[in-house]
Amino acid sequence: MTVETLQQPIILILGFALFGYLTGSVSTAIITCKLMGLPDPRTVGSNNPGATNVLREGGKKAAAITLLGDMLKGLIPVLLALIIKMPDEVIAVTGLAAFLGHLYPVYYGFKGGKGVATLLGVLIGFHWLVGLGTIAIWLVMAFSFRYSSLAALIAALCAPILVWQITDAQYTTISTVIMTVLLYWRHRSNIRNLLTGHEDKIGTKKS
Repeated sequence: MTVETLQQPIILILGFALFGYLTGSVSTAIITCKLMGLPDPRTVGSNNPGATNVLREGGKKAAAITLLGDMLKGLIPVLLALIIKMPDEVIAVTGLAAFLGHLYPVYYGFKGGKGVATLLGVLIGFHWLVGLGTIAIWLVMAFSFRYSSLAALIAALCAPILVWQITDAQYTTISTVIMTVLLYWRHRSNIRNLLTGHEDKIGTKKS
C-alpha cells in the first residue's frame, strides 16, 4: 500500500466534510423570510432560524419551504457521497458536517438552528427507511402531545437505534449518536421548558 493510497481517504473525508459543512451553513429560514418579506427569525419568537419558529411567525407556507430546504441541505451532500460510492466513514462525516453547518453556520457568525430538519435529511440519505422511521416517530409524538421539541427529542433518541438496526453501519451509527447528543444540547432550553410546563405547543405564537 502506497502513501498516496493511505492519503486518499483522508482527502476524500476532508473534501466531503467541507462540502457538507458549507451546504449545511446555508440558512433556509433566514433566506425564506427575507424573500417573503417576513421578520428575520433570529429576531422574533424563539429567535431560532428553524421551521417551527418560522411557522409561528410567518405561517405554513414559509415554514414548509424552510423545512424542505433544511432537509435538502442535509440530504444532498450525503446523496452525493453515496452516488460516488464513498465508504461508510466518508458518508458519516459528510452527514455530520452538514448537521454542524446548520448548527454553527460560517455565513451567520456560527449562530444557527437546532438541527431537527437537517438531521432528518441526513438520515434519509443514510437510508430511506431510517429517515421515514424517524419522521414517523416525530409525527406520532407531535400529533399526540403537540410539542415540536418533545417530538424532535424522542425521534432523535431513536435515530441511532434505527441506523444501527437497518444499516448495520458502524460509522454512520456513531455519526448519528453524535448528532443526537448535539441536538439535545441545542434543545436544553426546550428541555427545561418541558420540565417546567412552559414550552409552547405547535402553532402557538409567542407574544
